[in-house]
Amino acid sequence: MTHVPGVVGRWAVTLLLVFAAVAIARSVWVRYETKPWTRDGHVRADVVRVTPDIAGLVTSVAVHDNQRVRAGDLLFVLDQPRYAAASEAADAAVAHARAAVGSAQAGGAGAQATLTLARREAARDKALGDLVAAETHEQNLAKVETAQAEVQKALAAVAQTTSALDQAVSARDVAQLNLKRTRIAASVDGLVTNLDLHPGDFVGAGQQAMALIDVDSLRIEGYFEETKLRCIDVGDAAVVQLLGDDTEISGHVDSIAAGIADDQRTESQNLLPAVQPTFSWVRLAQRIPVRIHIDKMPPNARLIAGRTASVTIVPDAPGACR
Repeated sequence: MTHVPGVVGRWAVTLLLVFAAVAIARSVWVRYETKPWTRDGHVRADVVRVTPDIAGLVTSVAVHDNQRVRAGDLLFVLDQPRYAAASEAADAAVAHARAAVGSAQAGGAGAQATLTLARREAARDKALGDLVAAETHEQNLAKVETAQAEVQKALAAVAQTTSALDQAVSARDVAQLNLKRTRIAASVDGLVTNLDLHPGDFVGAGQQAMALIDVDSLRIEGYFEETKLRCIDVGDAAVVQLLGDDTEISGHVDSIAAGIADDQRTESQNLLPAVQPTFSWVRLAQRIPVRIHIDKMPPNARLIAGRTASVTIVPDAPGACR
C-alpha cells in the first residue's frame, strides 16, 4: 500500500502530459484549419525581356549587373553611326523628291498656260469665221489637243512625284525612328539581372539582350491545398515570412488562380479528350496558386524573385472555417 501514492502520481503526470499533448495538437489543428498556412510560397516578379527593335553592334552598355534603374534610363546603345547615315540619306531622298514634285508642278503650270493660249486662239478663229483660213483653224485646234495631252501628262507627273515624295517621307520617318531606337531605355523601374551584354556584341532585331526585374510587380505566391480554399477569400489578410528571415511581411490576398494544369487529361489529334486510364487510390490535394499583394514592406526585408516563403492567411470570418 505504500507504493500506491507513487503509482497514482505517475499516472497523474502521464495523464497530464497526454492532455497537454492533445491540447497542443488540437490548438495546432484548429490554427491550421482556421488560418490556412503553407511553406510552399515564393517571391514572384514580372521579368521584362529587353529586346531591341533593330539589329546592330553594341557600342556601349550604360548599366552593370544588379543595378537599379528607373523607367527611361539608358541601358545600352546600338550602332548609331550606321543608322545616323541612313537617316541622313533618307533626308536627302526627301529633298530630292520634293524638288521633283516642284519641277512637275512647274511643268504642269506651263502646260496649263499653253492650253489656255491655244484655246483662246481657237476661240478667236471660230469668232472670225470665214476670215480665217481653214488650214489655220485646223492647226489651232490641233494645238489645243496637243496642249490638253501635255496637261494630262504633267498631271500624271505631279501625281507620280507626289507619290514618290510620300514614300520618301515614310522611309525617312522609319530611318529617324530606327536612329532613335539605337538608344535602348528601361521601360519600367527595375533591377538589371544576369547581365551578359558587352560592347562589340551583335544583337539582332527581336533578340532578347537583357533581363529587367520589375520592382513594382514584386509579390508573393503561395500554393495552398485545394481543401483550404474555402477559408481563403480575396481581401483576406496574409502574413509572409521569408525562409531564413524572421521578419514578417504583411499583405492581403490579391487573387486566386482560375485554373491549373490537369495532368490526367491531354488533347488528342482529333481534339477529343484523352484521359489517363489509371486512378490513384491515394488522392493528394491539388495546390492552387494564391497571389499575395504586399501591403507594407519592412525596411530590412530583401525580396528577391524566386525566394522561398511561408504564407499564413488570416480569414475575415474564421468561424466559417471551423
